[in-house]
Amino acid sequence: MMAKIRRILAATAVLVMSFGLAACSSGNRGADPTGVQRSSTGSTSSEAKSLVQGLDAPWSIAFLNNTALISERDSGKILEFSGSGGTREVGSIADAAASGEGGLLGIAIREGYLYAYMTTGQDNRIVRYRLNGQDSSLSLGQSETILSGIPSASYHDGGRIAFGPDGMLYATTGDAGNRANAQNRESLAGKILRLSPDGGIPQDNPFPNSPVYSYGHRNPQGLAWDAQGTLYSSEFGQDTWDELNVITAGGNYGWPTVEGIANREGFVDPVQQWRPSDASPSGMTIVNGTIYIANLRGESLRAVPINDLPSSTKMFQGEYGRLRDVVQAPDGALWILTNNTDGRGDPGQHDDQIIRVNI
Repeated sequence: MMAKIRRILAATAVLVMSFGLAACSSGNRGADPTGVQRSSTGSTSSEAKSLVQGLDAPWSIAFLNNTALISERDSGKILEFSGSGGTREVGSIADAAASGEGGLLGIAIREGYLYAYMTTGQDNRIVRYRLNGQDSSLSLGQSETILSGIPSASYHDGGRIAFGPDGMLYATTGDAGNRANAQNRESLAGKILRLSPDGGIPQDNPFPNSPVYSYGHRNPQGLAWDAQGTLYSSEFGQDTWDELNVITAGGNYGWPTVEGIANREGFVDPVQQWRPSDASPSGMTIVNGTIYIANLRGESLRAVPINDLPSSTKMFQGEYGRLRDVVQAPDGALWILTNNTDGRGDPGQHDDQIIRVNI
């Protein structure tokens, strides 16, 4: 495993530096920004189909068998989509308090439970609900708090949760606007956390009696594992570099001391970096050896081959506006979640929507 990580990090000698200014509104969709050094732009519109329309600031997609559940950041609603084109409300997360970038954020499903990461009036926390009923008639049971006390703010809340191949629950947390949080291992902010499904601390976590798995993060929002079990994460930078990182247990990813590739002893460098105007990466997934990353300001789906981590291709550049999440559906297709109604985009007629793409 460590030999693989060393090979991956060695690949960062070749960097991808994209200086094309990506449009921040749907009014500029279809533009052809310039890509440089091992970065290319492609479009596969003929393979894409809109499945769901009219969503309100959606944030995350998770599957229960063939039924998709969708979180809406500001409304606090969990919606259900099973293929008919419409959605129904499964339930509303009453304690979710929308403020700026906070609210109902990432969701995950495991063994009949819906897990949700949310901002409340006091903190960020992870809760779970028993899913009752069957497809097309699901409802939420009583809430159970898995972890509370994660620092919150109107921005930099992290919010992605996912179960790893080890069966553990991973969560990304932002620095909540306090940069010092990221380097303070006693704080839950600016971290990737690792928990057992019931909220316990796994004995093999890198720091004793701590849910902290890695630290030195500014605002990570993507989590995905490859076929060998290697964990990758996408992260928002400040003004200079967004990042794609290979996550190792106990690793220090540098924020706020460094941003992007710094070649500084004691910090783990990203394997790829981009200008925030060209990326602002959020949700991600890995399919058939390719990392797919949803970009907000960059308004594209970025594809990064695992066997050539310094390279990337941008898909659907400007065609659907801001992209928040991308997941693999049970049939193998990619589902892309747009995010134009979150107050920072320019919604089109059908926004927000889910786009299905065959790969």
